[in-house]
Amino acid sequence: MQTKQIYIPSLENIQLAAKKLEGVAYKTPLHQNTTFSKEFGANVFFKREDLQVVRSYKIRGAYNKMSSLSSDEKQQDIVCASAGNHAQGVALSCKLLQIKGTIFMPSPTPNQKINQVKMFGEAFIDIVIEGDTFDDAFNAATLECDAKKKTFIHPFNDEKVIEGQATVGLEILEQTKHPIDYVFVAIGGGGLSSGLSSVFKYLSPETKIIGVEPEGAPSMLTSIKNKKNTALKSIDPFVDGAAVKRVGDLNFEICQQYLADVITVPEGKVCQTILDLYNKDAIVVEPAGALSIAALDFYSDEIKGKNIVCIVSGSNNDITRTAEIKERALLYANLKHYFIVKFPQRAGALKEFVVEILGANDDITHFEYTKKTNRENGAAVVGLELKSAKDLAPLMQRMKEKNFFGEYLNDKPDLFQFLV
Repeated sequence: MQTKQIYIPSLENIQLAAKKLEGVAYKTPLHQNTTFSKEFGANVFFKREDLQVVRSYKIRGAYNKMSSLSSDEKQQDIVCASAGNHAQGVALSCKLLQIKGTIFMPSPTPNQKINQVKMFGEAFIDIVIEGDTFDDAFNAATLECDAKKKTFIHPFNDEKVIEGQATVGLEILEQTKHPIDYVFVAIGGGGLSSGLSSVFKYLSPETKIIGVEPEGAPSMLTSIKNKKNTALKSIDPFVDGAAVKRVGDLNFEICQQYLADVITVPEGKVCQTILDLYNKDAIVVEPAGALSIAALDFYSDEIKGKNIVCIVSGSNNDITRTAEIKERALLYANLKHYFIVKFPQRAGALKEFVVEILGANDDITHFEYTKKTNRENGAAVVGLELKSAKDLAPLMQRMKEKNFFGEYLNDKPDLFQFLV
């Protein structure tokens, strides 16, 4: 029986990719972060790919792949699908290499990322908005390739893309003076995690590479548990740079061998990390860029006293998402709560609720109420922000004692989705 040949990027090809990228991609800094080092009692370093020329590491894989195309392939134009960061890397590569490209992007892609793609690609790219997820855009892009005989630039399931992303690992090992115990890296399709883990397997095999996925899109973790590449039926697209239904076949084969662990992080925790990075260190990251740092809480015992690297993978965050990011962070911290409140339809009922039910530090952030005729009680949807999670139980008790309590909505997803 013939053994299946598994692709592993060679160190020589990764080093060649690094040479190709000279003058194209920045050698981004590796900075020790004081805030998180103190918090976790470890030496926590950030590999700042958010400072890359396209604000993410994706230029590395895109340019390495596109620069390796034949003359005929370049003349036939290229196509790609992306939720934003790969698109920017491809767009800039199109301009630098003078290749025409069509870029398919899903409709939830933040406008900030779409505008950046236009800026980097200029006249060399066309953008097509297609579907609700990356996978929808991917399917449309492959149909375009088949119909018009164009070359598809895959965001992760490609040897040259993996080798390009792997150059992040080369730089980390060049930039550090101390042995690295752990590297935390976000996983979307698996291009960065497979390339990075390959470099460390060659040059620093004792380093543990920890892959991090959003809780709502655990495609790599599911595949590793199943011991085969598995497509998820549905995903939460919030962490748009790392939310795919199915990882790459090449990436899965490498990651299942080389990753020490894969963990998931709740989207709310990611949001809190985004806010912490901005408020404490003035670092702006996108949700996928915060994944590796958000994972530290789940490894707090193991990393104490160790040398840790977190890959800050991107900073393409749309400011219009700030309200949603804050909301999700408060919900995760158990500080934001929604209720259906039964108000007696009489004068003074609202005042009674505010004075006798709410605590001194509770804040009404959402209120929807319509008075109904011929009813003793009128239902209102009320959102409350608390100062402490421990204030919830006594608040609910007071609501029940005074007959204001109707429903608690946070744990009713079918209703709750209409509010958040």
